[in-house]
Amino acid sequence: MDAPSDSHQSSPREMPAIPGTLTLVRIFIRSLSIQSSWNFSKMQNTGFVYSIIPLVKKLAGDRDRTIQILTRHSGFFNTHPYFASPIIASTVRLEAEATDKDGCAEAVELKKVLMSPYAAAGDPFFWGAMKPFAAVAGVILALRGIIWAPLVFLLLFNSVHLWFRAAGFIKGYRDGKGAFTFVNGINFPAWTRRIKWALTPLCALLAFHLYVMTGAETGTASALVTGAAMLGAILACCWLIARGVASHVILYGTALFFLVITALGAV
Repeated sequence: MDAPSDSHQSSPREMPAIPGTLTLVRIFIRSLSIQSSWNFSKMQNTGFVYSIIPLVKKLAGDRDRTIQILTRHSGFFNTHPYFASPIIASTVRLEAEATDKDGCAEAVELKKVLMSPYAAAGDPFFWGAMKPFAAVAGVILALRGIIWAPLVFLLLFNSVHLWFRAAGFIKGYRDGKGAFTFVNGINFPAWTRRIKWALTPLCALLAFHLYVMTGAETGTASALVTGAAMLGAILACCWLIARGVASHVILYGTALFFLVITALGAV
């Protein structure tokens, strides 16, 4: 990371030394625990303030400026925890370079502008796609008796989110704009759809393993037909969701379909 040294640099304005690499590393490590002090009133604000304390410590000689920064960033803040890193990095950059003694209004505005869209991008990808994908892969390996199955889950999920948090932090500090170009370039909605489509056959494989473990006769033609029908139903639901059909319509429609099939079978 192209960051200036931690050593004090003389400057005509009332500014501390720009945070160096070591300070930025400390801030990044603290940002990993942003959810640890979540609260109902201002949500992630305490975690955000905790993350930027290494920057504040560099302002030890300017008590007023220290108080202003802590107060300014103790307001409401809430976004996806993995997307907080680029916002924190940009806030540090903007606060460190602020020429206004009263602080950097741009840093506060950046937080307000980015936290909602970043939450909207992060929740479906990490919670709705990446975590279920890694979890199902780990469960399948566990059912096959592979002892290191939990490590597969941890490696699949953590390698992705830790890479993104680190890369986002670096980009956020360099551009001072919350790494918006970097995040937008990844195209999270597209990746979310791809992983969910990959998750579909993985879930079918998991269902097959459970089917075998319950002692079902998987070699019969009826079992194969049932399995194929289940997979077809799952793919059909995914196709309908991709076409914008409301989830409650799919839910009630599926329930009605199976009720009709059950009634016909009883007759």
